[in-house]
Amino acid sequence: MTLKSTIITILQQEDLNFLLTNRIPRRLLTRLVGRLSRIRQPLVRDLSIGVWRLFSDLDLSEAKTTRFASMHDCFIRELKDGARPIDTDPTVLVSPCDAIVGACGAVAGVELLQIKGSPYTLRDLLGDPDAVDRYRDGCYVTLRLTSSMYHRFHAPYDCEVDQVTYISGDTWNVNPIALKRIEKLFCRNERAPIRARLATGHVVTLVPVAAILVAGIRLSFLDVVLDRHHRGPIVMPCRAGLRKGEEMGWFQHGSTIIVLAPKGFTLCPTAREGGIIRMGRPLLRLPHHELELRN
Repeated sequence: MTLKSTIITILQQEDLNFLLTNRIPRRLLTRLVGRLSRIRQPLVRDLSIGVWRLFSDLDLSEAKTTRFASMHDCFIRELKDGARPIDTDPTVLVSPCDAIVGACGAVAGVELLQIKGSPYTLRDLLGDPDAVDRYRDGCYVTLRLTSSMYHRFHAPYDCEVDQVTYISGDTWNVNPIALKRIEKLFCRNERAPIRARLATGHVVTLVPVAAILVAGIRLSFLDVVLDRHHRGPIVMPCRAGLRKGEEMGWFQHGSTIIVLAPKGFTLCPTAREGGIIRMGRPLLRLPHHELELRN
């Protein structure tokens, strides 16, 4: 067994993993790593990326460039043109990011699952009564980005983003170990619901959720970094037209996006809990009556 596999095996022990990634000064460590990752010094850059590789399966073969000024630049790397083909089927919404599919399916009234046996509500997540009614009995998909994945996210369909709400919060780890132990974790962490009106007239919401080492979300259509320097909730109206697959923004490192759709939307076969999905692959299908109107 190699040193890397030995270390990973040790860190996968639940009690130790939870202790090391949660029972620490989460905010302080997040700030320190954020500063370290931006240092543009070759030795610091190479050492930090080397440590990152030691604990992950980082693959830069699809990156537009493999020469980075800092570890942060590597985190938010762009991909080569054509690396993520966008499904053009007008009846489907595509995945906005590369991810492991977490809990997903129908919203039970106003309840969703962060993991089996651990529910939370739309109101807890969004803090908006109107949004609660919009997604009652709707459909949701939880998309978890690991540290080595591509960290940019994209529009799931032709749409106009008309509102972003920043909600300040904690920075708990969002891995399955923490999700089993921390009640309503997504509702405790820093997050930024993005409301988008599709070309079909439906309204969907993407909820990027920050985590330890991640706190900070950048949107390409807003000239502001959404992070701990803001006190939420802050509602930011906007009018940003985006084409299917067009970049929406990126996490400063990587975390989770929860996609919410109204009643009638259904999961595509490519969105299977526990499976890996890539940006641009089918995620949700439009309601049946919309399909009939298009035919």
